[in-house]
Amino acid sequence: MKSDPIQFSRKFGQIKQNWGLYTLLFPAVVLTLLFSYKPMYGVLIAFKDYSPALGIGGSPWAGFKYFEKFFNSYQFSATIKNTLVISVYSLITFPIPIMLALMVNQMRPNRFRRFFQTISYMPHFISTVVMVGLMMILFSPSTGLLGNMYSLFGKEAPDLMGSAGLFSSVYVWSDVWQHVGWDSIIFIAALSAVDPSLYEAATVDGASRMHKIRYIDIPMLMPTAITLLILRVGGLLGVGFEKVYLMQNDLNITSSEILSTYVYKIGLLSSQYSFSSAINLFNTVINFILLIMVNQISKKLSENSLW
Repeated sequence: MKSDPIQFSRKFGQIKQNWGLYTLLFPAVVLTLLFSYKPMYGVLIAFKDYSPALGIGGSPWAGFKYFEKFFNSYQFSATIKNTLVISVYSLITFPIPIMLALMVNQMRPNRFRRFFQTISYMPHFISTVVMVGLMMILFSPSTGLLGNMYSLFGKEAPDLMGSAGLFSSVYVWSDVWQHVGWDSIIFIAALSAVDPSLYEAATVDGASRMHKIRYIDIPMLMPTAITLLILRVGGLLGVGFEKVYLMQNDLNITSSEILSTYVYKIGLLSSQYSFSSAINLFNTVINFILLIMVNQISKKLSENSLW
């Protein structure tokens, strides 16, 4: 009990000593509370028969009515399946930015390396709307580049944008092309922190380029890669809404209807606010559970974790 006032005075002294840093931190804390924690009050909509006229507080309680409605609906298995297919497919491509970073790290620091990095980063800055528009133009079986190439050989091009079976492949690999350069930046930054003396010692010992990559570069990347992988798995059911919605059409809807697009259609287009909130809350809870599980597994197997 006697140590409590002493600890408090030490803490207060540290805050007083670093008051400038805490002042810089204060706006970020306020913004986080206002825009991240305060809106959590809206979670109550999932458990109520929400009416905009009555408000959240005045709407009657519904319990788990809308969760049960979603679990019993025909869209439950379809949306979960489609979301998992795209998410797991995207996880398979996770090593590609790492391989690109390793390749760039082996290039000599000259104009070609800078040019290559610039070219690989540029697609990231294309907006999603423009990106999907380009895909529709390129993959059009009648007027697109793919259609014209097939017509040169007297064949009919497949409708990639209208194929339900190819939707996940088109989504994932176009995403890889657009973001692989940008995603590799963090790995390139991790490799830049490697002590050059390690490479020099490896060269003296007769290590080849592949040996340096295997025994120096990859071990240095593992903590960063594991952290990013945990975050990716934690958002397994959080496939982005915008690109999927823009790519959707009547031909591929069986494979492109995911949780986020279904929530949008139910909540905003059909005004079923409680139902859409219940679906979105279910999505969030599952992602949170996955994040905790993967973090604990990583902590036990590799001693790398988020906390």
